[in-house]
Amino acid sequence: MTTRELHPAERVERVSGAEVHYWVYREDLAETGDPAAAAGSLRHVLPVGSIVPVGAAAPADPAAQVDRCAPADTVLMVHGLRGTHHGLELVAAGLPDQHVVIPDLPGFGDSGPMTERRHDVAGYAHVITELIERLGGRTRPIVLLGHSFGSIVAARVASANPELVRRLVLINAIATPALRGPHVVLSGLTSAYYTLGKRLPLRAGHSLLSNRWVVLAASRAMTRTKDKRLRGFIDESHLRYFSRFHSPALLSETFEASVTHTVADHADALRMPTLLIAGESDEIAPLAGQRALAARLADAELVVIPDVGHLVHYETPGPAAEAIQRFLGAP
Repeated sequence: MTTRELHPAERVERVSGAEVHYWVYREDLAETGDPAAAAGSLRHVLPVGSIVPVGAAAPADPAAQVDRCAPADTVLMVHGLRGTHHGLELVAAGLPDQHVVIPDLPGFGDSGPMTERRHDVAGYAHVITELIERLGGRTRPIVLLGHSFGSIVAARVASANPELVRRLVLINAIATPALRGPHVVLSGLTSAYYTLGKRLPLRAGHSLLSNRWVVLAASRAMTRTKDKRLRGFIDESHLRYFSRFHSPALLSETFEASVTHTVADHADALRMPTLLIAGESDEIAPLAGQRALAARLADAELVVIPDVGHLVHYETPGPAAEAIQRFLGAP
């Protein structure tokens, strides 16, 4: 196993009162459309300190795979609840032919909270729409990717502004309501946990919601791999980034949005080609719901990755990236 560094350029935009930090990967591709221009320092890359998951293929030589005259797609990725841009870097590393942009959603990671909108699906969709427009999406539509809660936000953006989104990729898409079905009790307990964190004094609430053992328990409940090194990497990543939220109140507001909305809310308006990448044993976004969602969409492909749950972006980023590359190359 090897480690490699990504060297993204950090940018900041002010949207809805928030300083939104985002990272641009393979920036040269945006300027030249030539994957060979950015290949030297960014070939076979992974985030600092990360490991190559077992079974994940190293990115192929970009200059050999893509016509140099073909402009690279801009792929904007939206992370899930309590995530940051770091969580999607493994997938970005597997897309050497694409110009990738990953923001920290307002109130998470390095991005400040919104002052003009709520931290819900509509608020985040507004921010992502603004960012797409500032990235030139009105001139050249982008590829929009969302993971987990980010899939709901991405679906809202694509349904309301289809002219901005050429193709849609949803990883571990939230297709069924969390407050109904077999996991309703667990969802209710989690909701109570976030509500308690919001009602406690600020320091106590933050301490409760970022408790090391609670974070580790959540990490291990979602992890399916038996590889000890990969499990350790996932635990470390969650401990490092899972608690980078602005406040308990903001986190509670976003959590409530995540369990009261689904991608299915927007399914009938999604007419662009859509790729669904599902984990075979995902309990948060069950496979049955993914199949039902795919059947509702006008132009959808469902890829099911075996032996993985809700952490496709950590456990099987190689197969996920391969599916995305193939999808983007399809006519």
